[in-house]
Amino acid sequence: MRIALINENSQAAKNEMIYNSLKKVADTKGYTVDNYGMYSAEDSNSLTYVQNGILAAILLNSGAADYVITGCGTGEGAMLALNSFPGVICGHVCDPSDGYMFAQINDGNAIAMPFAKGFGWGAELNLEYTFEKLFSEASGQGYPRERAIPEQRNKKILDVVRENNLKDILTCLKGLDQELVKGAVGGEKFGELFFANCKDESIAEYVKSLLA
Repeated sequence: MRIALINENSQAAKNEMIYNSLKKVADTKGYTVDNYGMYSAEDSNSLTYVQNGILAAILLNSGAADYVITGCGTGEGAMLALNSFPGVICGHVCDPSDGYMFAQINDGNAIAMPFAKGFGWGAELNLEYTFEKLFSEASGQGYPRERAIPEQRNKKILDVVRENNLKDILTCLKGLDQELVKGAVGGEKFGELFFANCKDESIAEYVKSLLA
């Protein structure tokens, strides 16, 4: 699994802590973590939580990432932004039980965490334990297990509803302010990470046109 970490401007100073906690868990699973920044509050390319959603959608829909870890001060804005796009199912996750139940019941591909609210003493431990539970088992197995069949049925219904209601990703991206999208892919290491792992040529060509 290839996991992407994305931080917006208000919590960018915590990027290294979040990355280290995530990588510690990912390494035990043999997963790869790509850190898309922001890397510090002083980064020249500043991301808003809305741009977190744009970047996450590009990464997930192109196959450049299998999972996205993101957030903002409360995690709410980032969750809403990510869920505005096709191909992204993002949960609001605050603690290990949230992580485990989101993975098992909702079977999504992204989480948004609060990196300011309740983020005090022991915050790095909560991050590590949450990532451990999020990735502890194959997702979508149900919780509790005796509820697996109706939960899996509901997830399939949700997938059909989203497919009906949400446009294809390129239509979404091209309908936005292109400077907003360009800013979302303007990170220091974006090109290095994205183009090496992108599996969708049409999305790659679109992104190249933005960066030209």
